[in-house]
Amino acid sequence: MLLPETFDLLVLGLGSTGLAVARWGAAHLGERVRSVTVYGGAASAPSAETDALGAAGVRFVFGTELVEGDYDVCVASPGISEFSAFFARGREHALAIMGEPEFAWRLSPEHWIAVTGTNGKTTTTSLVNHILNESGRASVAVGNIGLAPIAAVDDRAPGSWFAAELSSYQLATTSMLHPRVAVLMNITPDHLAWHGTLDAYAAAKRKIFANQEPGDLAVVCVEDAGARAALSAARSTGAAVCELSHDDSGAASAAFCDEGVLVVRLNGVEHRLVPTAELRIRGAHNE
Repeated sequence: MLLPETFDLLVLGLGSTGLAVARWGAAHLGERVRSVTVYGGAASAPSAETDALGAAGVRFVFGTELVEGDYDVCVASPGISEFSAFFARGREHALAIMGEPEFAWRLSPEHWIAVTGTNGKTTTTSLVNHILNESGRASVAVGNIGLAPIAAVDDRAPGSWFAAELSSYQLATTSMLHPRVAVLMNITPDHLAWHGTLDAYAAAKRKIFANQEPGDLAVVCVEDAGARAALSAARSTGAAVCELSHDDSGAASAAFCDEGVLVVRLNGVEHRLVPTAELRIRGAHNE
């Protein structure tokens, strides 16, 4: 079961993500959600929004990271490191702990395209979302791009897609998240205070591929050494792997430029898409 039929919900953190989860929980109190408790953290304090959610039945605990009580599901905000004492206390008091994208995926697991990378993920996610909508496939851009997936779950149209920008913080706490398409742009040193080491940071990024399977697609930018090192993780799931680079990598499935044309080769069959001169986004990656 992705989530219990009914559950007591614990939320860690009072940033935009924690509040988005609390709002979802408040909207489902008395239905799927039995209770919602939010621990804001050591520096947290009441606000107009917490007052409104409190009036709707959400319980807030301010000014502490000492969690009490028993819960079925804990959702930790991305700013709370999985190596922190606050996160550990959430884990101790809940049957399951996860980040917000994992929680949203478990509530609505169909049709996710996930994009990550140290740089370029917002632009890529925006383009994926635009292309899907322009092709007639309904899509919403969610995740680190601005709109928390949980805020869009209830209003999803049947068959619609989530184009999800996912940070290393968000991926680190996933366990079941299964995007049908997973894109890794690059991996360079970043957020090491949160992850502790570069290896842990890279491992979090690679989790974007962890639950893929045959029939899914993994896109890896092989021009970046960090992303290229994740090819084995992408291939190990049985998903199709498309190697992305400026020049042809020679792989059976690849995306590259050839004589001023964007080309995608899938299982050896090439599709010449569009001249780079017709693209509004300029740069060597498009020329």
